[in-house]
Amino acid sequence: MRVGVFAAALVAAGCQEAAEPASPERALPSETLVELPATPEPAALPVAVVAKLEEIRDLAERGQLRRLSRLAEREPGFKSNFGGERHYDHWILLRRTGVDPLAKLTALLDEPHADILVGDETWHVWPDLAARDPEDLLPERLSFRDRARLLDLIGETGLDRIRAGEPYPGFRLAVTDTGRWVYFLHESGAEEGEE
Repeated sequence: MRVGVFAAALVAAGCQEAAEPASPERALPSETLVELPATPEPAALPVAVVAKLEEIRDLAERGQLRRLSRLAEREPGFKSNFGGERHYDHWILLRRTGVDPLAKLTALLDEPHADILVGDETWHVWPDLAARDPEDLLPERLSFRDRARLLDLIGETGLDRIRAGEPYPGFRLAVTDTGRWVYFLHESGAEEGEE
């Protein structure tokens, strides 16, 4: 009988120890574990921006380059290039050089975006990397994930331009809070084939 009472006491003591929470030292991650800071998520897009993006994406996915250029022409101050060419002519020239502006446009809209303040307007910029200052785009300042994304977006030639102090040279797009399409631009020299 004494053996049974002793065994019951041991089982009860073991249950009490198991019920106690783990010590804080065991619950904390190793001090050598390094976590990258989380990138803040931009606020939800306003209805006007969502509507404009749906219109742009729809035309791009259906291959409607002429209709997309007409949409761009209706946007006050819209820029598609730095040479002052008509939007349609510029985009056709890109196609002739092997760069599909419609494919680039839809790919951009699949990227994360960033919000920037320009004057008293909020601009929503795709990709988010295009909204950063050149010194913040230096590969050694980026997370591994963002460094890989940047390389995919602009290639080694684009990275060389950033290292030389130039702004983001790849394709980028911006829409204001009011739904005005501001630009769909790229720097010459960062086109496909050089990426």
